[in-house]
Amino acid sequence: MSFSETTRVRAREIIARYPADRSRSALLPLLHLVQSEEGYVSPAGVEFCAEVLGLNKAQVGAVATFYTMYKRKPTGDYLVSVCTNTMCDVLGGQKVYDTLAEHLGVGHEETTADGKITLEHAECLAACDYGPVMTVNYDFFDNVEPQAALDVVEELRAGGRPMPTRGARLCTLKEMAVQLAGFADERDGAVADGGPGEPSLRGLRLAEQHGVSVPGFDPKTPIRSKAEADRAAAEEKAKAEAAKPAPAPEPAKAVEPAKPEAATGSTAPDVKAPDAKSPQVRTAETRQPDASTAVPDAPGTKMPVDGPAPAPRDARAAEAAGAAANPPAGDGKPAGDAAGAQERNLKEAGSGTGADGGDPADASGTGVRK
Repeated sequence: MSFSETTRVRAREIIARYPADRSRSALLPLLHLVQSEEGYVSPAGVEFCAEVLGLNKAQVGAVATFYTMYKRKPTGDYLVSVCTNTMCDVLGGQKVYDTLAEHLGVGHEETTADGKITLEHAECLAACDYGPVMTVNYDFFDNVEPQAALDVVEELRAGGRPMPTRGARLCTLKEMAVQLAGFADERDGAVADGGPGEPSLRGLRLAEQHGVSVPGFDPKTPIRSKAEADRAAAEEKAKAEAAKPAPAPEPAKAVEPAKPEAATGSTAPDVKAPDAKSPQVRTAETRQPDASTAVPDAPGTKMPVDGPAPAPRDARAAEAAGAAANPPAGDGKPAGDAAGAQERNLKEAGSGTGADGGDPADASGTGVRK
């Protein structure tokens, strides 16, 4: 598949967000980007990411298969995820999932025939205080019951977009993938809807009730855009630079006499050798500080050489007795191999008879062929 020029322009913009020697960090948003065009991460999407980042396909595929948000097969317009983990399961999450699976006629990670709904069970959607929860393209429907879940998917299949309990207005999975790639939702009023849930505001309510606040914080302070924040930061930096006093001129430094190493080029420490010690003794003390004798290579010095420890007298006798009882074998035969039996067997084989004059195949004389 050939990706659109819009996708290629966005890909370059994503890569430009990262340092030149860290472009590989752009892989995660790039995978969301290709998913926004195809609805899943196809082999062509893997190849595209590898091409623009200078990676091989195996490296990209390893990442794409690790995270569950990257789909490896075509996915519907709306990804319906039902939490079936412990807390939501206790509160009825599995019943919600089973009801949807039976009604839609699909199982985990399967898509309805009209291509609208892909159903999946999720291990955890990080909203235990709202359980059981269901998300549609990662927007939450809290405290959901089986019938409420059926109403949501039927409205989606009819072309509607039900309002999530929390978060912004619903969008398709491809539109959500654009946002996950790091681009704003450009739909009119897309982020004006929704609001936080009451359990999420419980901490704020308690703080207001007990008069707990952050010193110097004004909750009505407007949130500035990135451009405004950058401009304000630049102005503050310019003011700080202008307020700095001019640096005082540095006093002239006195010229120091040249050090010995500067003249000789040596960086060895200048240590005076003791006059009362010979070079051999100094060398010995360097290698072994408590040495009382000169080193082996000192001129005119003889040092004992390590050798095998002398064997006790009885050990020598035992070794001699063993050597006498086991003479070296000749003719390439292993030591201790008696040749008498081998010669007899060869002679009998040549005469065509066994040891008892019977069938040579019955060498044991028992009638059992060896």
